[in-house]
Amino acid sequence: MARVLALAPDDGVAMMVTEVFGRLGIAAMLPALEEACRDWRPDLVVHEAYEFSSVVAAERHGIPRLRVAVSAARFIRSTDSLMAPVFEPYGTGITERLLATPYLTRLPASLDPSQYAATHRYHETLRPGALPDRWGGAEQPLVNLTLGTEAGAMPTAVGLYRALVEAVSELPVRVLLTTGHLIEAADLGPLPPHVRVEQWVPQADVLCRASLVVCHGGSGTVFGALAAGVPLVCVPLFADQPVNARLVTDAGAGMAITPTGAPADEPAVLGPDDVRSIRAATELILEEPSFRARAGRLADEMRSTPTVEELLGTLAP
Repeated sequence: MARVLALAPDDGVAMMVTEVFGRLGIAAMLPALEEACRDWRPDLVVHEAYEFSSVVAAERHGIPRLRVAVSAARFIRSTDSLMAPVFEPYGTGITERLLATPYLTRLPASLDPSQYAATHRYHETLRPGALPDRWGGAEQPLVNLTLGTEAGAMPTAVGLYRALVEAVSELPVRVLLTTGHLIEAADLGPLPPHVRVEQWVPQADVLCRASLVVCHGGSGTVFGALAAGVPLVCVPLFADQPVNARLVTDAGAGMAITPTGAPADEPAVLGPDDVRSIRAATELILEEPSFRARAGRLADEMRSTPTVEELLGTLAP
């Protein structure tokens, strides 16, 4: 991963797909998946788009597959050309058959048109639980700051979180910062009283009450926020995040702030100009109702698709 983070973004994606998800992932996982196919004799294998070992196992045992999107179709399509050498050691024609596999996605068609012929869209039923009051009964808009589950491992993680907090520190809002299990509140130093930090909170519990999500544009956060009708400020850092940020912006459901970086003598990803831009975008989206209205329309479109259970009922052999 240190090598991946040191590469230019496109080169990092290529290495993740071919080396981490491809060569290393297949070698590590294939024996167990082949054993599962032999012992369980499943009628169907459902795998996420970059989990390749189950593709090989299903091929060897003649089991049909469904491919589940973990990113936007635009991003996944851009990596399809990388897969042929990944599968070459395991047989011929696997890539072509994979691309013809039914493709399942939560993103709505108006946001993320798909070039895959066998595309099926679905939605998850949100079942939010209670969100404890961490703000003493205050009722200002709730802003969720999150960088997902992977950014906490970056050497610049603490600086990233501090910059996001600085961007909203003077706004009349309640802030819930979720950091993941690698960062604790104490790591971030003194925080404003309206900012609360948790390592993990169920996403649905937060999003059903949030007015805005400020994030790096990871697919899990973007999918969840749009499904709940919540607009976003995306600050993309790596992988599929720039694509997600563009989709959100183009749909009018939020804004994207592409980091310009800190001065050369500071080991930070976000500089003062980035902080000011994030603050301005946050203020604008909270004040301008069209962003939430557009996010709400996307949520309605997503809810109009079949549920997971309904879709599997039509696709399972």
